[in-house]
Amino acid sequence: MYPVIRLFWQLWRHRNDPPLPVTGTHVSHHTCLPWDIDLWRELNNGRTLTLYDLGRIPLAGRVGLIAVLRRERWGLTMAGASVRYRRRVRMFDRIEMRSRLLSWDARFMYLEQSMWRHDGECANHILYRAAMTGRDGIVPPADVLDALGHPGLAAPPLPGWVRAWIEADAARPWPPMQDPIEE
Repeated sequence: MYPVIRLFWQLWRHRNDPPLPVTGTHVSHHTCLPWDIDLWRELNNGRTLTLYDLGRIPLAGRVGLIAVLRRERWGLTMAGASVRYRRRVRMFDRIEMRSRLLSWDARFMYLEQSMWRHDGECANHILYRAAMTGRDGIVPPADVLDALGHPGLAAPPLPGWVRAWIEADAARPWPPMQDPIEE
């Protein structure tokens, strides 16, 4: 089940935090609860993606995006993700989540999020490709930035590893092959 109560708690918890610049970092704290774990008594990989919402949505609020989405009647969708898992998060572990917008291109915004354990180790890291959507499809990031009050804001340079991911994802066949792989 989606953690609606936890999401509302995060929104309430950060309601008075100061606004962030568009590429500012939102920091939040979370606990791995019993219903977040898998059979191996650690944070379930799918639940990790859901918990990242608990950092991304308050980030959107702090940069002013939620108000813009409501005013313009736009939606927000994730158009791709790449996640790296490196350290276990076990039941009742406290984690610090860091969420930020890295940059954007003509169609998408690229966000990164990470979870850090109490011992200072990074447990996992995710790169998202996000799109704002309107009645006519994808809303160009330049239009989103204009609506946020940042007309003509230049995109920060994309790190090389993000550019490589974009290129690799563009080479990926779509729709995926439906025939079994032949050896």
